[in-house]
Amino acid sequence: MSTDRRRIVLFDLFGVIARHQRPGSLEKMAARSHTSLDAFTTAYWAHRPPYDAGRHTASAYWTDVLHALSRPADADTIEELRLTDIDSWSRVDDRMVSYVRNLRDRARVALLSNIPADHADAFLAAQSWLHDLDHVAFSGKIDAAKPDPAAFHHCVTALHAAPADFLFVDDREENVRAARAVGMDGHVFDGQEELAAVIDAWLPGSAGQ
Repeated sequence: MSTDRRRIVLFDLFGVIARHQRPGSLEKMAARSHTSLDAFTTAYWAHRPPYDAGRHTASAYWTDVLHALSRPADADTIEELRLTDIDSWSRVDDRMVSYVRNLRDRARVALLSNIPADHADAFLAAQSWLHDLDHVAFSGKIDAAKPDPAAFHHCVTALHAAPADFLFVDDREENVRAARAVGMDGHVFDGQEELAAVIDAWLPGSAGQ
């Protein structure tokens, strides 16, 4: 068991280190499904939670989406939609990646993201910096998605730490509230400069302490 008691900055991925979904992607998938954007968007998000939380496979998710749209769920359509979806969430903010990597000189750094298992595999393959972090927790791999307390407890256990050792950073207020409810500190992300000041003040030995 690790005896490293340095503080831990636990990052969300999308909207913090990675970009939100690529513009135009939902329109592209809706066209491939031969349905309207509004109908596709509703089905896409309505069936997402069990896929994010590792309870549904990609095939089951896309079958549910297509059936909700009264469209055939053939294997070729499912695979094309799956790959388009993965690509739509593939962009990162290079400045934030550099900041996160450099932060490891001062703190332990981990990641907690709501992302399906097959998306997680693609991200791990494409983004080598993820392998340098102290822990990476993807909801589709740990069978728990934020704001479920189980997702935060997974990170506490995996890093042999206490909740008070963590500062959780996410762009969604409800996820930050959930982290605080389990005993972590939390910050709603609104830009790198503000975040850097918050972390500087939070880490022991910094000027803000």
